[in-house]
Amino acid sequence: MSGAVSAPRIGLVAIGRNEGERLKRCLRSVPAGCPVVYVDSGSTDDSVAFAESLGMTVERLSTAKGFTAARARNAGWRRLTAEHPGLDYIQFVDGDCELASGWIDEARRALDAEPELCAVFGRRRERFPQASPYNALCDDEWNVPVGLVRTCGGDVLMRLAALRQVDGYCDDLIAGEEPDLCLRLGLEGWKVRRIDAEMTLHDMDMHHARQQWLRARRAGFAYAEHVARHGANAFPDWRRAVPSIILWGGVLPAIFILAALVALIVPSAAAGLVALAVAALFYLQATRIALRKRRSGAPMNFALFYGFWMVLGKIAQFGGVVRYHVKRWRGGPNALIEYRGQSEGKPA
Repeated sequence: MSGAVSAPRIGLVAIGRNEGERLKRCLRSVPAGCPVVYVDSGSTDDSVAFAESLGMTVERLSTAKGFTAARARNAGWRRLTAEHPGLDYIQFVDGDCELASGWIDEARRALDAEPELCAVFGRRRERFPQASPYNALCDDEWNVPVGLVRTCGGDVLMRLAALRQVDGYCDDLIAGEEPDLCLRLGLEGWKVRRIDAEMTLHDMDMHHARQQWLRARRAGFAYAEHVARHGANAFPDWRRAVPSIILWGGVLPAIFILAALVALIVPSAAAGLVALAVAALFYLQATRIALRKRRSGAPMNFALFYGFWMVLGKIAQFGGVVRYHVKRWRGGPNALIEYRGQSEGKPA
């Protein structure tokens, strides 16, 4: 009589929309024997057919509620656990990411070793960081410190018991769904750890300033909604971010524009000096940020580009803050802020 086959402890949820070759790399990287649910948000390419050709379960989201990454992940883990009720952990991965060999086993060992951990993630890298400076910005963003942290990203191994305790992600969030989840988990006593291990290769494929601008606007929307939802419980750095965005992205640019117009129309030397002073503030802030990044070991060209976008991005983020509050005042569902095109990329 043969021995019983043990039920899997880990399942995987992949999400995407029109990811093409990126999704194929993603799904091919899943370890053999790991149960998978691929959640598709209205793809018009062969994403669904490819996942089905690998024998994976496919969950197709209806268009009735609108697409978000949060809604897709929730649909995925609920379908997965319905089909495999013995799971302990869920690996979430975005469809534009490829899992590193051995990652899931390493993350599982970390969760097994620390019962208070709800989530473990590792190093997400950009596949082509040299292809554009915007890809390089993303690669730098993914490189968060090793150790206990407040929040994770979209690629993460989650403890199912913790996920169930807070009923998963908030479906209606178009951005910032992971910080929202981790904040709620933290309030229940759970912890998040970033471990020193390769996790995924991400293919951002961003090549234009407009894409970076829209990505920054999306971040501003997320900051505003997180703070509005959670108030005093919101992450302290997120609470500080909102007034910083309002100052650098809204107040100071408005002063500069007004002073410059007065200087040109009246004309007024005093107004001209005010405009120059504000411009100097932006220059000094970008330089300060660039020098700090340079001292951390970044190449000078990247440090300068980083400083420039950290300052310019505040203006884009201010647009996101305004958009959130206008939407909140008017009511109705959130609309996605796309930065990689309307027909490609993950749901949010």
